[in-house]
Amino acid sequence: MAAKKLKTATPMATSGKAESTAVAGRWYIWMLLVVTTIVFWGVTSHQMTFIDDDKYIITNPYLRELSLNGIGSIFTSFYEYNYHPLTTLTWLLEYSLFGLDPVVYHVVNLCLHLCCTWLVYRLAQRLSGKENVALIVAALFALHPLHVESVAWVSERKGLLSGLFYFMALIAYVRYVDGSSKKDLVLSFVWFVLACASKSAAVTLPLAILAIDWYRGRRITSTLAEKIPFFLVSILFGVLAILSQKAGGSMTDLLPQYGLVNRIFLFTGGLAFYFVKLVIPYPLSAIHFFPDVSGGALPWYFYASVPLLAAIGWGVWKMRSGAREVRFGILFFLATMVVMLQLLPVGGAYAAERYTYVSYFGLFYAIVQWVDTAGFRETGHRVLAAILLIFAFVSWSRAKDWRDTDSILGDIVLKNEGNSHNALVHYHWGQYYTYRQQWPAAADQYSRSLSIDPRNFPALLKRGEALDAMGRYKEAMADYSVAHSFDPKSAALYNNMGWTSFGLGNPAIAVALIDTAIMLDDSLASAYNNRGWIKLQQKDSVAAVSDFDAAIRLQPAFAKPYYNRALVKLYHGDARAAIADYSAIIRKYPNESLAWFNRGLVYLQLLDKQAAARDMHRAADLGNRNAASILTAELRGM
Repeated sequence: MAAKKLKTATPMATSGKAESTAVAGRWYIWMLLVVTTIVFWGVTSHQMTFIDDDKYIITNPYLRELSLNGIGSIFTSFYEYNYHPLTTLTWLLEYSLFGLDPVVYHVVNLCLHLCCTWLVYRLAQRLSGKENVALIVAALFALHPLHVESVAWVSERKGLLSGLFYFMALIAYVRYVDGSSKKDLVLSFVWFVLACASKSAAVTLPLAILAIDWYRGRRITSTLAEKIPFFLVSILFGVLAILSQKAGGSMTDLLPQYGLVNRIFLFTGGLAFYFVKLVIPYPLSAIHFFPDVSGGALPWYFYASVPLLAAIGWGVWKMRSGAREVRFGILFFLATMVVMLQLLPVGGAYAAERYTYVSYFGLFYAIVQWVDTAGFRETGHRVLAAILLIFAFVSWSRAKDWRDTDSILGDIVLKNEGNSHNALVHYHWGQYYTYRQQWPAAADQYSRSLSIDPRNFPALLKRGEALDAMGRYKEAMADYSVAHSFDPKSAALYNNMGWTSFGLGNPAIAVALIDTAIMLDDSLASAYNNRGWIKLQQKDSVAAVSDFDAAIRLQPAFAKPYYNRALVKLYHGDARAAIADYSAIIRKYPNESLAWFNRGLVYLQLLDKQAAARDMHRAADLGNRNAASILTAELRGM
């Protein structure tokens, strides 16, 4: 009966004044969506970043085939130790239609954020029955600086898409609770499954709807049966998430490093982080690393988190005006944040701004409802309006930090100055430059990583590779010598040493070293490719092709052995076999301009000018200048 009483208090009244308010509210929400678009429009000119965008989109093999078979592979496989098939499906569609054009991906992210803002407005409207509350909650959600990361980072599409279905599920559930058809409960369940298929963090929804039950005055014990399907799905996706993170080595045991007592303060510090950043969203960083332990003590703010959380709890307990609304908001926040609080530590960060995307709804709702029911309602609304203006400016400014890889990695380093985890950031930055074959910049970043952590074995290997690519072979060997003292049985190290020895003019030593690498790890595709190239220079094309075949068999997505094998085929006059290898690269990497260019050259050799022109046009479109020259000189008029 309590739920029915609340129901009669919350729906939109039928008076003329209420209708006028509702109409005005609809205009205001559209104005808010326009303002939000203006604040975030800058992201549409941003690039993809080498922070997961490279893995999830640029090199993701599951985005290469828009077919039933390709879609089936997405839903039946893990990728990068995650399972978010619905999100990957959206990327597949974008990639198939628009390739790697970053504008499209960013526009879709922004549109999803606008849709989520609308849904937050509708959810707050249904829960409160107040148009002004719904509008302010939606405005806080739309413009809060901690939500910039979710919008500006293409890889966080999973959070936006999951949030979309999450809020849809909550709206359907509130309709059901308020006396609508059981079809709404079924619909809520369907949206929940889709939310989990977009991002596993959506498993918290059963706890969120329990909070709604309490808020609506329902007896939780008598409604648990209807929640069983929700909890079963939650457990399923939760187990999948834990297993995938364990497989990727992301889950870590913090006790040896921090001890039990400090581990507790890390938890309370992470929770307090979200309360503090709610009102003071500064400084902002894409990563908030676990602190370095100095003398066994954590930074002061971790210990201060306990009295802060106690004060918040005491204030809510003693609250009179708007107490139920505030308590519901905090319950919602805790329910939706519970899997993000590093109870099972994942990664190297104790908190993340993107984790607030859904959970902050509860705190926004609590604050706005408290202001709306307090004795300073008019003043409170003015203060909230001023805060929204500040938030809009901060969000607009913060979005610029995500414009490209250099800007966001530089921001992470700056915001975490003095933290040893910056060694990983510089290492990752070096990998970005390695991918772009900007070898001096790559070597510089690996050096910065090693200045923080001199025992960083991967950084030594990678710096050696960069030095090798610049022809600085002796310096590369010096790095490998240091690395050998750390891990004398690394197959990758022997492979690198062999390749650099070849650069130093010692092919026999090079082959012996690479043979050792293969003996240590016979699945190392790059070792076979390197040995094959050395054999090719020694005029042993049969052994070379055998090694290239092995490299392709072990790593079908590895492009270099296809190029090398095609070269051998061309040398022996088998142009069609060379075309097959270039075609294999193109199937895997449709934006690989060199493969289009090389295949075009072979077609030109075969006097197939129509096919040659097609490939050269595609290579030129992808930025290959040589292709443009050939189109002008050899294929004019085609």
